[in-house]
Amino acid sequence: MDIKITEQYAGRTLLSYLKFTLKISSSCITKLKQDAHGLEVNGEHVTVRYILCEGDTLHVNIDDSFELTNQSIFPVDLPVDIIYEDTDILIVNKPPFMPTHPSHNHHEDTLANAVAYLYQRRGLPFVFRPVGRLDKNTSGIVTLAKHMPAAAHFAREREKNTVRKSYIAILCKEIAEESGVIDTPLRRQADSVIIRTVCNGSDEGAMTARTSWERLYTGHGISLVRAYPETGRTHQIRVHFSSIGHPLLSDDLYGEESEYIDRHALHAYTLEFPVMFTDKRVSVCAPVPTDMKDAFLKITSEDISLYL
Repeated sequence: MDIKITEQYAGRTLLSYLKFTLKISSSCITKLKQDAHGLEVNGEHVTVRYILCEGDTLHVNIDDSFELTNQSIFPVDLPVDIIYEDTDILIVNKPPFMPTHPSHNHHEDTLANAVAYLYQRRGLPFVFRPVGRLDKNTSGIVTLAKHMPAAAHFAREREKNTVRKSYIAILCKEIAEESGVIDTPLRRQADSVIIRTVCNGSDEGAMTARTSWERLYTGHGISLVRAYPETGRTHQIRVHFSSIGHPLLSDDLYGEESEYIDRHALHAYTLEFPVMFTDKRVSVCAPVPTDMKDAFLKITSEDISLYL
């Protein structure tokens, strides 16, 4: 990883920059110190006592090694739809019905397996670092950090609300309002490890949850909305819309199944984010999948793209 040092960080020790800006662990810093090419400034090896100067080019060898490879994730030749990639992150469009990571009964059919195979073909070590995850039946954007500083960067930017993600959802019933905000805490249902429920902020296990949304279409007994989760709780969008009487179409946990689509109609649609160590912002979009398009067409006789 190469970083151009700006005035903001000039005068700091390299150790301080590594620990508190890049969020690199002490054990990783120890390895970098032992690597002859682990830490370089302007092409020359330096120690962590080096004082950074504006305009310096810092090279930090944070590439994953094969020793760190996820041995429990088997490479499997599955399609990977890459919609953005740079030196720090990989963004893919996950299809519906594909789990994000291995779990019980899902050891070789996940996004992790597919990306492990992609890295194997590239001859690179693979460490699975999803920055947020999607339910198996939710389609769309999943971001993977290529190294620990990238994962820390995305976590910091999400806390600062500079990362903005939107979802497209088809809801049951016609929603009257043009837009709104659902600001209701969630917690795990007492008798389930999966199901979440709305609750009071004072309830045990309550976690703040906030979703803003705008209506794109309503009619024929459904509504099409674009939702912007401002927090990232498990099943947040599904539970929030169910709580106001508009569960997602075919949501078998928080609503009921539908003849028009065989999974809940939810798709992670767009992502806007700041590029690491630059002033640039990037926006990406994952096209709405065929099953949601077909469901909308069958119900309304219209093309969903007219409303996106």
